[in-house]
Amino acid sequence: MNSEELRSYCIQKKAVEESFPFDAETLVFKIGGKIFLLFSLSSSPVQFNVKSEPEIAIELREKFHCVLPGYHMSKKHWNTIICDGSVKDALIKEWIDDSYNLVYNGLTKKIKLEIDTLE
Repeated sequence: MNSEELRSYCIQKKAVEESFPFDAETLVFKIGGKIFLLFSLSSSPVQFNVKSEPEIAIELREKFHCVLPGYHMSKKHWNTIICDGSVKDALIKEWIDDSYNLVYNGLTKKIKLEIDTLE
Protein backbone atom coordinates (compact mmCIF):
# COMPACT_ATOMS: atom_id res chain seq x y z
CA MET A 1 0.00 0.00 0.00
CA ASN A 2 1.41 3.39 -0.93
CA SER A 3 0.76 6.70 0.82
CA GLU A 4 -1.97 7.82 -1.60
CA GLU A 5 -3.83 4.52 -1.24
CA LEU A 6 -3.53 4.80 2.54
CA ARG A 7 -4.82 8.37 2.53
CA SER A 8 -7.71 7.50 0.18
CA TYR A 9 -8.75 4.58 2.37
CA CYS A 10 -8.74 6.70 5.52
CA ILE A 11 -10.58 9.75 4.20
CA GLN A 12 -13.43 7.70 2.75
CA LYS A 13 -14.43 6.67 6.27
CA LYS A 14 -17.32 8.49 7.89
CA ALA A 15 -16.54 11.79 9.67
CA VAL A 16 -12.77 11.56 9.21
CA GLU A 17 -10.69 14.71 9.48
CA GLU A 18 -7.13 14.94 8.20
CA SER A 19 -4.53 17.46 9.29
CA PHE A 20 -0.85 18.17 9.95
CA PRO A 21 -0.93 19.13 13.66
CA PHE A 22 2.68 18.16 14.42
CA ASP A 23 4.71 19.13 11.35
CA ALA A 24 4.48 19.30 7.55
CA GLU A 25 5.45 15.62 7.20
CA THR A 26 3.10 13.81 9.58
CA LEU A 27 -0.42 13.34 8.24
CA VAL A 28 -2.97 12.63 10.98
CA PHE A 29 -6.45 11.14 10.63
CA LYS A 30 -9.04 11.68 13.35
CA ILE A 31 -12.60 10.79 14.15
CA GLY A 32 -14.42 12.89 16.73
CA GLY A 33 -11.21 14.80 17.37
CA LYS A 34 -9.27 11.64 18.31
CA ILE A 35 -6.41 10.15 16.29
CA PHE A 36 -6.91 6.72 14.75
CA LEU A 37 -4.00 6.77 12.28
CA LEU A 38 -0.93 8.85 11.50
CA PHE A 39 1.97 8.50 9.10
CA SER A 40 4.99 10.32 7.77
CA LEU A 41 4.78 11.31 4.12
CA SER A 42 8.54 10.91 3.81
CA SER A 43 8.83 7.30 5.02
CA SER A 44 9.77 4.67 2.47
CA PRO A 45 8.30 2.14 2.57
CA VAL A 46 5.12 3.64 3.98
CA GLN A 47 4.83 3.25 7.75
CA PHE A 48 1.85 4.25 9.83
CA ASN A 49 0.63 4.02 13.41
CA VAL A 50 -2.75 2.56 14.36
CA LYS A 51 -4.42 1.96 17.67
CA SER A 52 -5.22 -1.53 18.92
CA GLU A 53 -6.44 -3.36 21.98
CA PRO A 54 -3.33 -4.04 24.12
CA GLU A 55 -3.55 -7.83 23.83
CA ILE A 56 -4.07 -7.70 20.08
CA ALA A 57 -1.21 -5.20 19.65
CA ILE A 58 1.20 -7.68 21.24
CA GLU A 59 -0.23 -10.61 19.30
CA LEU A 60 0.23 -8.77 15.97
CA ARG A 61 3.84 -7.87 16.84
CA GLU A 62 4.59 -11.52 17.57
CA LYS A 63 2.93 -12.80 14.41
CA PHE A 64 4.05 -10.23 11.80
CA HIS A 65 7.57 -8.82 11.39
CA CYS A 66 6.08 -5.69 9.75
CA VAL A 67 4.25 -4.79 12.99
CA LEU A 68 6.32 -2.97 15.61
CA PRO A 69 5.53 -1.13 18.86
CA GLY A 70 4.10 2.31 18.02
CA TYR A 71 6.85 4.78 17.14
CA HIS A 72 6.58 7.85 19.41
CA MET A 73 3.28 6.49 20.79
CA SER A 74 2.08 4.48 23.75
CA LYS A 75 3.51 1.03 23.10
CA LYS A 76 0.58 -0.48 24.96
CA HIS A 77 -2.07 0.74 22.52
CA TRP A 78 -0.28 1.65 19.29
CA ASN A 79 1.50 -0.32 16.59
CA THR A 80 3.61 0.87 13.70
CA ILE A 81 2.81 -0.98 10.49
CA ILE A 82 5.49 -1.12 7.79
CA CYS A 83 4.01 -1.58 4.33
CA ASP A 84 6.82 -3.79 3.03
CA GLY A 85 4.62 -6.13 1.01
CA SER A 86 4.78 -8.95 3.56
CA VAL A 87 1.03 -8.76 4.29
CA LYS A 88 -1.86 -8.18 1.91
CA ASP A 89 -3.55 -4.79 1.69
CA ALA A 90 -6.79 -6.41 2.87
CA LEU A 91 -5.17 -7.22 6.22
CA ILE A 92 -3.72 -3.72 6.48
CA LYS A 93 -7.20 -2.32 5.88
CA GLU A 94 -8.56 -4.56 8.66
CA TRP A 95 -6.01 -3.05 11.06
CA ILE A 96 -7.03 0.45 9.96
CA ASP A 97 -10.71 -0.45 10.41
CA ASP A 98 -10.00 -1.85 13.87
CA SER A 99 -8.24 1.36 14.89
CA TYR A 100 -11.05 3.53 13.51
CA ASN A 101 -13.70 1.45 15.31
CA LEU A 102 -11.74 1.35 18.57
CA VAL A 103 -11.43 5.14 18.60
CA TYR A 104 -15.06 5.61 17.55
CA ASN A 105 -16.26 3.30 20.33
CA GLY A 106 -14.29 5.34 22.87
CA LEU A 107 -16.01 8.60 21.94
CA THR A 108 -18.73 10.15 24.05
CA LYS A 109 -22.35 9.33 23.27
CA LYS A 110 -22.89 12.93 22.18
CA ILE A 111 -20.05 12.85 19.64
CA LYS A 112 -21.09 9.41 18.37
CA LEU A 113 -24.64 10.69 17.85
CA GLU A 114 -23.31 13.67 15.89
CA ILE A 115 -21.23 11.33 13.70
CA ASP A 116 -24.08 8.85 13.26
CA THR A 117 -26.40 11.58 11.95
CA LEU A 118 -23.95 12.64 9.23
CA GLU A 119 -24.67 11.49 5.70
